[in-house]
Amino acid sequence: MTLGYNTAVFNLLHRVRGKLNVINMDGIEWKRKKWGRVAKSWFWLNERFGCFFGNQLVADHPRIEDHLATRTSRKKITMIPYGGLEIQDADVNILKEFGLSAGDYAIVIARPEPENSILEIVEGFSGKRRGTKLVVLGNYQKDNTYHQRVINAASDEVIFTGGIYDIEKVSALRFFARCYVHGHQVGGTNPSLVEAIGAGNAILAHDNEFNRWVAKDGAIYFSGKRDVDQAFDLIFSDDELVKKLQHATLANFQANFRWEKILSEYEALLLKHYPRVMS
Repeated sequence: MTLGYNTAVFNLLHRVRGKLNVINMDGIEWKRKKWGRVAKSWFWLNERFGCFFGNQLVADHPRIEDHLATRTSRKKITMIPYGGLEIQDADVNILKEFGLSAGDYAIVIARPEPENSILEIVEGFSGKRRGTKLVVLGNYQKDNTYHQRVINAASDEVIFTGGIYDIEKVSALRFFARCYVHGHQVGGTNPSLVEAIGAGNAILAHDNEFNRWVAKDGAIYFSGKRDVDQAFDLIFSDDELVKKLQHATLANFQANFRWEKILSEYEALLLKHYPRVMS
């Protein structure tokens, strides 16, 4: 089993040796804005190689499945999304390290790339005084123009924590947030969004077909900084709306993104091909 297609050209070796290869094709990497022409060309070619050399493909989202079906037979594609941990409780004392209070901040957890709408989120939040906080996780570099644009757009109510890799801290920050903000514009089933669903967060998400399928009725959707501004107004003023979104998110997680369900689907797929391997 191969995770990702970025080096799929080398999967030719599995074909030559007669080995069955199931490839999880991940997202549409060559569409990401952060890559230059050479990298995009490499990813585009390897996506084609993966579709050709893989005996069976796994798509993590229905739209990824549709995309792959333009390159190969739909019969060799199985749609299985990511799963996530269910967070039912966390250590509220962790918030003290960041000067936060439970339910009184929004959180963004994403790589600081233009395709993740970080600038639009920060601008939309910082356009007025809100009496609350926006917590932004991630490493922001002084020599990166986009990173500096984000920092310069932020009001003093935006907290940049840097990268945090302690799962207990990240889980607590996510669990006690009033909402999770997800600005990803491309990709399939994004792990960070699934983790927010596992924490039962109310969600603000960029309006695209990828996010709508994952977050469903647990999110308010935005397209630009004006939408972000209005969404924050709603989230921080309407307790009933937040409860409604949280309830929808928890139901969505139980139905679609528990690891037990995801792993059983992988097991079924692999067992389906097991007789071929043994023969």
